[in-house]
Amino acid sequence: MLRDGLPSPVGPPDPLDSLLDELARVSTLPLERGETLPARAYTSDSFHAWERERVFRGDWLCVGHVSQVARPGDYLRTDVLGEPLVITRDESGGLHALSRVCRHRFMDVLPPETTPEQGTLKRLTCPYHTWTYRLNGEYAGQLAGAPLMNEVDFDRAACRLPRHRLEVWNGLLMVNADPGAPALGPRLTRLDAVLAPYRIADLVVAYTARWENVPANWKVAFENGSENYHHMGTHAATLEPVVPGKDTVVEECDGRGFSMFTPFADEPPGEPTAEPGAEPTVEPGADGEPRVGTLIPGLGARQSSGMTVAGLFPNLVLALVPDSVTFLRWIPTGPATHDALATVLVPADAADQPDYAAYVAASRRQLELIQEEDLVAIRGVQRGLAAEPGPSGGRFSHLERPLWQFQRYLADRLVDRSAAPPQAGATAAAGQRGNQ
Repeated sequence: MLRDGLPSPVGPPDPLDSLLDELARVSTLPLERGETLPARAYTSDSFHAWERERVFRGDWLCVGHVSQVARPGDYLRTDVLGEPLVITRDESGGLHALSRVCRHRFMDVLPPETTPEQGTLKRLTCPYHTWTYRLNGEYAGQLAGAPLMNEVDFDRAACRLPRHRLEVWNGLLMVNADPGAPALGPRLTRLDAVLAPYRIADLVVAYTARWENVPANWKVAFENGSENYHHMGTHAATLEPVVPGKDTVVEECDGRGFSMFTPFADEPPGEPTAEPGAEPTVEPGADGEPRVGTLIPGLGARQSSGMTVAGLFPNLVLALVPDSVTFLRWIPTGPATHDALATVLVPADAADQPDYAAYVAASRRQLELIQEEDLVAIRGVQRGLAAEPGPSGGRFSHLERPLWQFQRYLADRLVDRSAAPPQAGATAAAGQRGNQ
């Protein structure tokens, strides 16, 4: 059911098999004949359930940045498709992705009603019966305390919070629920080369913005964020004068992700005027507000002269400019709803600038303005997808090559039917659970 008055499809949904057959077909087309996915891929309950199982429960997902768990004892609370997790840095500096579900009677050990999203602690203590866990996630001895359990048959050594796999990729915290999934880092060497000049691991979080229950399928939003073609329409008064979509060059677009580069327009307002390697400065915009913060150190002429956009399938996009890196995630909460998160990273010494607070406030306003423009397009696309009969697919521009590659990724994850698809009804409730 679409929200905010959007129409719902009428009649029985297409069978999952027919959708997968169509996905297999379009994923083999060359770019010059590439087609968009069928509308039902953005509205079908069964397709959504299959995506949750084969894409989001079996692939690497970004949950944060290393600066959020920089010191021993730091933690970051997060949810991955309804799975309550906590990222911890233990006393030895090791990072872990642990379940937040107490092994006693299933209580969330860090309930959002009473605990901050991130902070520092020595142990994870369940507030229900005060069972206490060490931060290291090891089997032997993780349970540090379980009051009044001495008179029952209870093996403390075997009691631990389940772990998800965790990798740090370019400073981003990546988790995977599949213990058999291939490691992430070795497959991303080409993207690593694109991102390396920005030293993302050395940056720190300035802020995170959230938009919950956006009334559109997550793929609509991810695809919107994966091309600059729409700058000339959706962002005609904001992004287009600074990073014209027509000037975008899509560079890497194979395997797990993509990258593209757009040079800044001549003398764009509020962009950095310093030469590469110059002292970091904060430049005011026309209204006197700071538009450019402390520059990321060590950037070359190319990175200083434009915007890089990089994406990692299934749902991560990074926008990289001389003073900041923004990473965006779109998390499905239902067949036609999602949550959107945007985290802005800046150099570690940016906060030392006297007008840092003004810069952050201006940055947040600009981000929210651009997101509101995107939401008009995203909601509008979802309304069109919900029309009956379902519209047939359109053709891609060369600037939409990342979407064409995204189809190949989806086909690789979804078309193999060696595992039986879950029943949509059995997963509908799970599909409505929110995520960070």
